[in-house]
Amino acid sequence: MAKYKIGMVAAEFNYDVTMMMVERAKAEADFLDVEISKTIMVPGVFEIPLAVQTLLEKTDVDGVITIGAVITGETDHDQIVISQASRQIADLSLKYNKPVAFGITGPNMTQLQAVDRIEKGRDVVDAVVKMLKRIAKI
Repeated sequence: MAKYKIGMVAAEFNYDVTMMMVERAKAEADFLDVEISKTIMVPGVFEIPLAVQTLLEKTDVDGVITIGAVITGETDHDQIVISQASRQIADLSLKYNKPVAFGITGPNMTQLQAVDRIEKGRDVVDAVVKMLKRIAKI
């Protein structure tokens, strides 16, 4: 039986990148004997905070990982999306006193740079597990 149960919120936007990140996260969870017990797919990074909140409200979710890729376009839209999402995600972690690991790459990132960063899917699982272990020691 898995020691920790974590939720995962992943953005469908830039699906070719985020799905590779999701697969890396699942493999790392298996390796660490962590169960990704609930997964919510959302349209894009901007929608991640609401899904994070929904998971944090569950008593059987110890922490949450977020996965997304914000690739730069012709405007500064990527800056706005990631700054708003990251602030809300951090606030939710503090509000619910549960770790939320930030696995959203960007902004100012090209498609090629996004592909180069798919291992962040693995790293985000490591981060939430480390936080769960360290908080448990207090």
